[in-house]
Amino acid sequence: MAGTVTAAIVDDHPVILDGVRAWLAADTRHRVELIQAALTIEELEAGPGIRADVLIMDLELKRGMVIEQIARLAADGHRIVVFSGHNTPELISQVIDAGASSYLIKDEGPAHLVEAIVAAASDLPYLTPSHAGEILADTRASRPKLAPQEAAALRLWFQGMSKASVGRRLGIAEDTVKDYINRVRVKYANVGRPAPSKAALLTRALEDGLITLADVRDEYVSAAARSRSTDR
Repeated sequence: MAGTVTAAIVDDHPVILDGVRAWLAADTRHRVELIQAALTIEELEAGPGIRADVLIMDLELKRGMVIEQIARLAADGHRIVVFSGHNTPELISQVIDAGASSYLIKDEGPAHLVEAIVAAASDLPYLTPSHAGEILADTRASRPKLAPQEAAALRLWFQGMSKASVGRRLGIAEDTVKDYINRVRVKYANVGRPAPSKAALLTRALEDGLITLADVRDEYVSAAARSRSTDR
């Protein structure tokens, strides 16, 4: 995402709100602007923060765990970075399954928080040490196998190509590309790990080693650009 990323935080401890505000202000590249610090989700939704690029949310507020609210906000299209004191792999997995972009525990420091926010704003996951530990500890038999064409379509789509462009690159119809992507979503839904959004699907594929960050970061060169290059 070009320009400054806007963020809002929900945490019922004022000291955490002050700390995060100071951490973001201390970033020498000034990549994140905090536009609201709220004590409750209701306060966030009534204020300007609900329109922020990224929401930073504590997992446990005074009324208890807020995983259901995280799932609701994620389903509404909000990008969420969870910033919590809880660090059990099962809970981290549950929160990522609910739609959060990243999960940080509160002792992972300001550098991880800023990077996670910036990544979430571009619909990319950020693998923190706690999230990496969750993946390594995950022994569920729930990692779907992709056909080579499904994986190729995902890679190109994640690089920023439209489905029509993916089809041209692979020599298949746009509807076939849509079918491949929908098949992958179905595979994840069938193992209890739904991925309704593009960001969620990218997170799943990275978690399971189906693609790598290098695949996603490969520069996309359009067919027209490649044609111009070969004409020189």
